Parts: sequence; C-alpha cells; structure tokens
Amino acid sequence: MLSKGKIKLVSSLQKKKYRLYHGLFVAEGHKLVAEIIKSNYKIRTLIATRQWLSKGIGNQWLSGFINEPIAEEIIESTTEEIQRLSSLQAQSSVIALVEIPKSITYSENIRNDLSLVLDDIQDPGNFGTIIRTADWFGIKNIFCSPNTVDIYNTKVVQATMGSITRIRVHYIDLYSLLDDFSDQKDFNIYGTFLDGDNIYEKSLHNKGFVVMGNEGKGISDTLKQKISERLYIPTFQMQKKAPESLNVATATAIICSEFRRGF
Repeated sequence: MLSKGKIKLVSSLQKKKYRLYHGLFVAEGHKLVAEIIKSNYKIRTLIATRQWLSKGIGNQWLSGFINEPIAEEIIESTTEEIQRLSSLQAQSSVIALVEIPKSITYSENIRNDLSLVLDDIQDPGNFGTIIRTADWFGIKNIFCSPNTVDIYNTKVVQATMGSITRIRVHYIDLYSLLDDFSDQKDFNIYGTFLDGDNIYEKSLHNKGFVVMGNEGKGISDTLKQKISERLYIPTFQMQKKAPESLNVATATAIICSEFRRGF
C-alpha cells in the first residue's frame, strides 16, 4: 500500500522545481525501468506489482543485470494504484523514482567527435526522440541551451526509451561553447537553414557540432553567426503546397543518418 506521502512525492515530480528540490525524476514502464536498473543510475524507490517484482528480481527479465540492491526502497503495490500515479496511457506495472546524477562535464575528446547542439528545443517528445536518435547513431554528447526543456521532464524521459542512460546531456551557454570551438582546425559547426547547401551533395565529416534550432524560430540570430556550414534538407514534394519545414526530431534523424553514411 502506498502512503499518502509517497503518492504526493510521485505527483510532485511532474514539476521541475520539485525534481530539483528532491533530486529525483520518474521513470515508468518495464522497458525503461529495466534500462535504468542496467545503468549506473541509482533508484531511490521502486514501486511495482507483485508479478513484476517476482519476474524482475527473479531474473526472468533482468538476468545478468541486477546489482543488488536494485533500489534503496522497494514498495509492492497494485496495478490500480500504479495506474493512478502513472502519466502513461498504457497500463504500467512499475514506477521508479531515480536520483538525478550530479552535473557532468564534457572532455576535450569532443573535439574528435560529432555532437548535437540544441537551441531552445521546447517539446518534450521532440527532445526525447532526439536523445534516442543520438543513441542510435553513436552520438554521445548533446549540448543544450539553458531554455531547452528539462531532460528529466517525465515525457522526455519516457520518449528516450532508455537512451537517457547512455547519452551525456549538458546545459550550457551555447554561444560561448560555439565560440570556443569556432577556430578549431578540421572542426565544423553545422546548422540547418532553408537557404543552406543540399545535405545530399555535401561532404560531411564525423567531427564537429550539428546545431538544431527551436521548433518555431529555428536557430537564434546569436548562434547563426557561429555556423560555418549551412545545410538544407531538400523537399521532394513537387506541389506548391509542400510543408514549410520538417519536425526538428525528424530533421535530426535525417541529418544524423547522412553524417554516419559510410562511417
């Protein structure tokens, strides 16, 4: 049985100020929680049904990955109680309250890698999908403007489908970041623009920054001046009523795929 205090805590973590206050975020569903357990993230409280606990801790689902203890506190609950707490439409049998890790710093190795730079991305679904896309294409670092949606927003966490455990996300002043790397030899700063060069005709390098702009405004004027390579994803819609632009998560996937072509 869940206490009123625990129910209040879980509910409060939907808001950023309480996530910061308690140092916790919420992860829901078997796949995501299993990924959290396999990772270096620490689970403060695990709330799960008896069936999930018997299968999960019994190694039928998590065989070879469990490092005891899997959580500081384990609470057995009912499906009905968990569903009342859940933000998911589909039925969930497990919720984890996970400790927000300490801030991580990026290393000089990023000079030899491809990284994503997100300029004020606002939609949690877009951000979560971008994190998942970065994971798929082997991109380890994402740099975000301070106004980008919080990575520990529940919708962002869910949309990553576990990739949050493998991608390093940094919130940083983007102008200063790009300025620091603008004179780096053989290190390009790419950005997407409607007047850019056709990405399918460009020679791309797996070393540099790829800047993706806000869903409505695109890349801010402040950052535009730091872009060294302007890219454009052409439309193949021949009719006059072609979409004005691509969804930012979709555009990111296309761009990452092109950068990794022949890698």
